[in-house]
Amino acid sequence: MTSRIKVHLLPKRANLGELTGGQVVVIDVLRATTTIVQALASGAECVMPFASVEEALAAAEEVEPTPLLCGERYGFKVDGFDLGNSPAEYTPSAVGGLKLAMSTTNGTRAMSYCREAGRILIGAFTNLSAVCGELAGLELVHLVCAGTNNQVTREDALLAGAILANVPGAEADGSGAELALTAWQRIDPANLATELVSTTGGQNLIKIEMGGDLEWAAKIDQFAIIPIFDPRSGMIRVG
Repeated sequence: MTSRIKVHLLPKRANLGELTGGQVVVIDVLRATTTIVQALASGAECVMPFASVEEALAAAEEVEPTPLLCGERYGFKVDGFDLGNSPAEYTPSAVGGLKLAMSTTNGTRAMSYCREAGRILIGAFTNLSAVCGELAGLELVHLVCAGTNNQVTREDALLAGAILANVPGAEADGSGAELALTAWQRIDPANLATELVSTTGGQNLIKIEMGGDLEWAAKIDQFAIIPIFDPRSGMIRVG
C-alpha cells in the first residue's frame, strides 16, 4: 500500500484542520525530539511537553511524584531547571524511572501545535527505522518540522527526507515533501554529523559550545523505540 507523506517545514505551514485526527510525526533534530528519544531510552517514565516555561513549572507543582524540570530557551538551560536540552544529560542515572516536564524553544511548541492529531510520534535520526516501520502502510502521514524561531531548518528537513526515503511504498505529497526528499538524497548518511554542522541548528549549538550534541543527534538507529505523545494525558511514553 502506498503511503502519502506530507512534510510541513514549519508547524504554522500545517493547516490545523488537516492534522485533526491524523497521523503525525513531530521532528526537532536539534534537539528536542533527539533528547526525548534519549530520555525514554534511558528509562524515564514519561516526558510531558509544554509550550511555555510557566506551564512546566505549574506541572511541577501539581504532578506526583514531582517531575524533573527540563528544557531550554535559545539553547541554554532554563534558570532553576534540573536539566537542559542536551541528550548527553539524559543518562539512566539522571532520569531513570522519573517523570520529566519539558519546555523547549521550538520542539515542545510544535508538539503542542499538533495536539488535535489522532496519533503523534516523536521522530529523530536516533530512532529512524523504528518510526519508519511504524508508518508503513498508513494512508497519509504528516511530518511536522519544528524549525528554529519560525525559520525552516535544514536538519529537520533532512530527517523528513530520510523518513520519506525509508518508509516502504512512501510517496512524497507536495513541495515540502519533495524538497525534503531531495535534500536527503544529496547527502551521504555516513557523514550526517558533518552535514549537521552546517545547518542553522548546528551553527547555533557550536556558538554556545554545545557542538558535541551534533554527534549524538547523528547516531542513526541508535534506538528501536517509538515515543508516542498522547495529548489527552499530556505524556510521551514508549509505544
